[in-house]
Amino acid sequence: MTMKQAVEEKTIEVLIVAVPETAGSALYGMLDVLMAAGNIWQSLVRSSTQQQLFNVRIVSTDGQPFNCGNHIPVHPDCAITDKPRADIVILPELWLGPDESIKGRYPALMDWIRQQYKQCSTLYSACSGAVMLAESGLLDGCPATSHWGYKDLFSKQYPKVFFQPEPNLVFADPGGRIVTAGGTTSWHDLAIHIISRHASAGEALRIAKVYLLKWHGEGQLPYASLVRTAPHADSVVRRCEKWLKENYHDTRAIRHIIEQAGLPERTLKRRFKAATGSTLIEYLQNLRIEEAKQLLEAGQMPVDDISIEVSYEDPSFFRRLFKRLTGLTPSQYRRMFQPVINATRP
Repeated sequence: MTMKQAVEEKTIEVLIVAVPETAGSALYGMLDVLMAAGNIWQSLVRSSTQQQLFNVRIVSTDGQPFNCGNHIPVHPDCAITDKPRADIVILPELWLGPDESIKGRYPALMDWIRQQYKQCSTLYSACSGAVMLAESGLLDGCPATSHWGYKDLFSKQYPKVFFQPEPNLVFADPGGRIVTAGGTTSWHDLAIHIISRHASAGEALRIAKVYLLKWHGEGQLPYASLVRTAPHADSVVRRCEKWLKENYHDTRAIRHIIEQAGLPERTLKRRFKAATGSTLIEYLQNLRIEEAKQLLEAGQMPVDDISIEVSYEDPSFFRRLFKRLTGLTPSQYRRMFQPVINATRP
């Protein structure tokens, strides 16, 4: 197998649905950001490892050119009747009034969306794109989010959907194959989430830096490295950092490092905080949570077992600590960063 073939096999096929009500900014913004993943940052830093991670196409009902919101021209790459294959289907924001209905407007498109789900595509919506998912019936009995202005629309037109205006990302099903994002600029969050989930968290960070994208609901905590190595000249503290990185599983790590440092406890704690910006216990906790993040990304080890693995005998304490440091529960973190597994709906 050639290198080119290997890269092509890894390329993720994405279809973005476009209709006349589609917001052009969300449509072309998502297309641009996803197509840039794997190559724009690498180009800026003159890396030779550029590759196209996502192959993004615009799909419409008939494949014919049209104008979407604000009279922005759209030239679809394919029609739903072409039966295009997709790993991911994205429903971007729609220009809809808070009381407007799309019921019966796109019956063939609704059938196609349901078929994509049956064929194991992962479905994502941004802002009012969730209305299309609701119209398809796939959100019945499931939690979902959108712009807060559509709360009444969901209540009146789609009462079977558990509408949640507060979260920025909501997983509608246990397999994580239907995800809705809320807010007018939620496509930013959704694009970063898709890249982190289907490619890597590192690539998501690189794209966010290039495009100056901000996280809203989930913040930057899930993507951030909790253990930061700041340059300092304190040799004693450097030895302590090295020992903690190698022995953070030790249940008495703090006591042992104090005994080995050769300094009064208060002096060591003061110097450690001055040199690293963290207390000893904060530094140790960050090391353990970083290890937990790796375990969550790597496999299906139960959260309680991960808690024990990183030296927290109380899983409840571990869960609270993980949420405080990352902004997500361990289960939410796993769903966000673990490679997507094709799952069937229960």
